[in-house]
Amino acid sequence: HNSQEALAKSGTVGRAMENFEVVIQDEDGKALPPGEIGEIFMRNHNFPDFTYNNANAKRQEMERKGLFTCGDLDYLDEDGYLFICDRVKDMVISGGVNIYPAEIEVVLIEMPGVNDCAVFGIPDEEFGESLCTHVLPETGSDLTVDGVRTYLGQHMANYKVPKVVKFVTTLPREDSGKIFKRKLRELYWEGAGRQI
Repeated sequence: HNSQEALAKSGTVGRAMENFEVVIQDEDGKALPPGEIGEIFMRNHNFPDFTYNNANAKRQEMERKGLFTCGDLDYLDEDGYLFICDRVKDMVISGGVNIYPAEIEVVLIEMPGVNDCAVFGIPDEEFGESLCTHVLPETGSDLTVDGVRTYLGQHMANYKVPKVVKFVTTLPREDSGKIFKRKLRELYWEGAGRQI
C-alpha cells in the first residue's frame, strides 16, 4: 500500500493485489464478514499451484477449498484492507474467549523499562488456559509485577492482563530472530499432562 493509505488505515498490511483472492474463515471454513477475526486463506492466481517435495500431507494441511493458509489470524475491514492479529498457534483460549498475545505484546513493549516480552498461554485449572508474560527488562529499570499488570490494565480489558508476570534475563529465539514461544510454553505445560 502507499503512504496515503498507510496514514488513512493505520496498522494495515494493505489490500489484495489483482488476481489475489483473500478470504477470512472461521474454524468451520465459513467466510467471515468484515471486522471479524479468523484464519486467512488466500490464493495468488498469477502463479501456478505448488507442492512440497515428499511432503504432500503437509501441503494438504494448508489448503481449504483451493485456498491456502500460513496460519495467521487476521480481519478485513469494509474497504478490503487486511489487518494481522496473531498466529493461530499463538492464540490463547481462556474461559472460552479468544485472546491474541500479539495485541498485548504491542502494548507492553511500549511500557518504559521493557526491552522485550513474550505473552503465551499456560495451563489453568478453571479457565483451561491463562496468560503468562516473560518480560526482559531494560538494564537498570525498576519494573515490578504489579507495575506491569497495572500498566496493561490501563490500556486494555482486564481479561487480557496476564495472570503470571515473570522477569527474565533472556528470551529464546529462533534462527529468524523471532521469540521461540514453544520453548517458553513447554516449561509450563510439561507437568500438565496436556498441551492445550
